[in-house]
Amino acid sequence: MDRDDELTHLDRDGQARMVDVGEKSKTAREARARATLRMLPETRRVLLSGEVPKGDALATARIAGIQAAKRTSELIPLCHPLAITGCDVSFEPADDDERFLVEAAVRCADRTGVEMEALTAVTVAALTLYDMLKAIDRGMAIEEVVLLEKQGGRSGHYQR
Repeated sequence: MDRDDELTHLDRDGQARMVDVGEKSKTAREARARATLRMLPETRRVLLSGEVPKGDALATARIAGIQAAKRTSELIPLCHPLAITGCDVSFEPADDDERFLVEAAVRCADRTGVEMEALTAVTVAALTLYDMLKAIDRGMAIEEVVLLEKQGGRSGHYQR
């Protein structure tokens, strides 16, 4: 197995390890992710109207997503702590009346990518929306969390 095919998070004995990225150069990196939250049409109407009983759900979820991106290495055991240079969390109703989209774009200039930070941001933002809306709709579902795009680093550009 050559270097490109190695499972880099395992040592020779198959034990989990943190990859040593010390020899890699710092480069600009960006990742975008999306989570889809399915809810009742009435729940989506309340969310979009700003009439959520617990307060400003979108502002709270945006801050939660940003905070989650910054703390990803504390949550995912083998992730490196990164100096994030930017994180945008945005929301958009889908084309139907039941889905709501959460997107995050995370940027850094570092030795490893920010895919996990973007995925963590959208997941925590979606969980925050669930928490703030659960009194209205306990049947909500976070149906999809996906990496949309990543740029930078040795593996280059990926787009879903």
